[in-house]
Amino acid sequence: MNRRAFCLLLGTLPALASATSAHDLLIGEVRDIRPRYLLVGPQGSAVSNEDFRGRFQLIAFGYTFCPDICPTTLLEMAEILKLLGEDARQLQGIFISVDPERDTPASLATYTGFFDPRIVGLTGSPALVQAAARNFKVRYAKVARDAGDPNLYAVDHSAGLYLLGPDSRFIKKYGYGTSTQLITDELRDLFRQP
Repeated sequence: MNRRAFCLLLGTLPALASATSAHDLLIGEVRDIRPRYLLVGPQGSAVSNEDFRGRFQLIAFGYTFCPDICPTTLLEMAEILKLLGEDARQLQGIFISVDPERDTPASLATYTGFFDPRIVGLTGSPALVQAAARNFKVRYAKVARDAGDPNLYAVDHSAGLYLLGPDSRFIKKYGYGTSTQLITDELRDLFRQP
């Protein structure tokens, strides 16, 4: 190995080390995901991850007052359903609210229906929402916008899409902004597997 190649290799080692550490952290975080939830659906009845057995589930966490991340994520979910065409019957899009104080089953149904009527909005008591978020390793916290008005707040939350298989097992987490075409292509490959 010549000197120039050796120097280039040495220069890449710190970057490789930090990428590996970040990758290991993500893998560790993903490994601990328990893909379970028990929440309330649009009709006010209990809905759990078991209700969608036989179909893949693509799950996003967020809230209806979210100014940017949630609308973008739901637009992407709707685009994936559109790109899948007839294959979309094998996928259930789900939006779980992390703002149970403001997001009712009815308001979630209206909100998700704006993006695609096939996306189901789920909410529940603060305890049920917290349990679902904990199972998926989703972090969220209220952030006051106006100290004088407790109703004016935002909710900082983890972003991304969680994919469950037809057996309700966790398959993968897609980072926020992952290409819809990439997700669609991966879903099609999964749909073809026996």
